Amino acid sequence: MDQPVKLSSSAAKRINAILSGQVDADFLRVSVEGGGCSGFSYKFDFGRSMDDDDLVIEKDGAKVAIDSVSLPFLEGSEIDFVDELIGASFKIHNPNATASCGCGTSFSI
Repeated sequence: MDQPVKLSSSAAKRINAILSGQVDADFLRVSVEGGGCSGFSYKFDFGRSMDDDDLVIEKDGAKVAIDSVSLPFLEGSEIDFVDELIGASFKIHNPNATASCGCGTSFSI
């Protein structure tokens, strides 16, 4: 079955690397909140307990949870991990975003 949000191999690898050193987290939680310079912002947290209505994406042993309120903003997106000259970070490639800020964590629809 095709997932509404995809997880890249590099993101899965980085999640697994981070979680290997954590004792109180089992997955990455990605959510969307109001605010930021473009209207909405992405939030990344590591957690241990999932909610019943979370979408759970698994790839190469890595798990990502997305809550039901954030999911419509993320549908069709890919969660990626990039390591660039200016820094390394999780990045959302979101086809629904009509604009985003320079830092890439804030967007509008």
